Amino acid sequence: MQKPFVALVGRPNVGKSTLFNRLVGEPMAIVDNVPGTTRDRLLAEAEWNGRPFHVVDTGGIDTIGGKDPLSIGSADYIDQIRNHAEMAIREADVVLLLTDALSGVTPADKEVAQILRRNQRIVDGKPYPPVLLVVNKADNETFRMGAAQFYELGLGDPYPISAVHGTGTGDLLDVLVESFPPEDLEEEDESVKIALVGKPNVGKSSLLNRLVGEERAIVSPIAGTTRDAVDTIIDYEGIPVTLIDTAGIRRRGKVEPGVEKYSVIRSMRAIERADVALLMIDAVSGITAQDAHIAGYILEANKSTVVLVNKWDAVEKDNETMQLYTDQIRRDLNFIAYVPILFISAKTGQRVEQVMPLALKVQEERLARLTTGQLNRILQSAQDAHSATSSSGHSLRIYYGTQVRSDPPTFLIYCNDPKLAHFTYVRYLENQIRKVYPFSGTPIRLVFKPRN
Repeated sequence: MQKPFVALVGRPNVGKSTLFNRLVGEPMAIVDNVPGTTRDRLLAEAEWNGRPFHVVDTGGIDTIGGKDPLSIGSADYIDQIRNHAEMAIREADVVLLLTDALSGVTPADKEVAQILRRNQRIVDGKPYPPVLLVVNKADNETFRMGAAQFYELGLGDPYPISAVHGTGTGDLLDVLVESFPPEDLEEEDESVKIALVGKPNVGKSSLLNRLVGEERAIVSPIAGTTRDAVDTIIDYEGIPVTLIDTAGIRRRGKVEPGVEKYSVIRSMRAIERADVALLMIDAVSGITAQDAHIAGYILEANKSTVVLVNKWDAVEKDNETMQLYTDQIRRDLNFIAYVPILFISAKTGQRVEQVMPLALKVQEERLARLTTGQLNRILQSAQDAHSATSSSGHSLRIYYGTQVRSDPPTFLIYCNDPKLAHFTYVRYLENQIRKVYPFSGTPIRLVFKPRN
């Protein structure tokens, strides 16, 4: 089940970033008294009562239209900030509208409330996404009692909180979690789920059309579980496959190329639902920071990956060009060095016929298992060749290991003290495992546990 998305929206300087930091438990968002500090969307994971969810921080929605803007620190970015915030609203499962108890109800609050209503749709007879009205900076009883004035916005009960001190946030989170879609909303199916992800305009839709256009593929569209998107079911050589497209990651118009790197919500949804993610890179523009961001999300979600370098037909090349591109991708995505790379052209069809076999091969690797005997021979050989060192005078000693699950492959390793497992040695052990069985395109997890 994919994690719900919660969007924090409101006019500038109402404390969205402060609440974001409190929900995720660390100071990820920059907090400043100057309105307009948060320009792009920031996304992180939080949890309450055992229910994990994603939180999206947005820049303040400035409703002045550029005349004496409230966001004095971001006057040049008002349109982009507003577009990003509206995108977060459309993609969220729940929206938290933040207001300011010190200022009371303002014309800007009313206009933001109108924007929220405009971006809601009716699902099962109810407005979706639901909106929780949060009255921040209610640091004392007077301000908490004064929160009743916010009923004027017509968004239901106001929840007075203090994001700085944490007052009232527990009650707010209880209501928030109750507002999430049911965990059993998705029906399980046995198809291999393959997501097409990447920054805008890399050719995801073109590749999807190529993949479903094969004569041997039986195609049927099905509605997404909670989104307006449509998945595509194909039968590929007797194997049911669900293709999850993230085309249209943003709307064309006022959003300029420089601010696209934070347009990730749809990609995140696709990644969480997938078994294998096809990370598409534009061969013409080369690998970018946004490509690396999305690759990082894929790794954090423990999903398998194939890197597709699209528009290869548009690149002037010689005998060394492909190797130079490969080396550059390996350097920029060194944290997923195990992924296969395929150079394609969705436009001409070049090597597109290799995409599905490679994705399904990676899925097979994801489900592979090593026997306990194989794993322990690898671990013993690795320790004999290079023992772990420690500055404390104590060294890591590994007694034995076993694979406890696949999807993704996870290995439980019993040792004298898990705290002695330095990340460099863990990476060394992973590399030794991959030398015996590569687990191509698939992350593997090493979990260290003390032996009783």
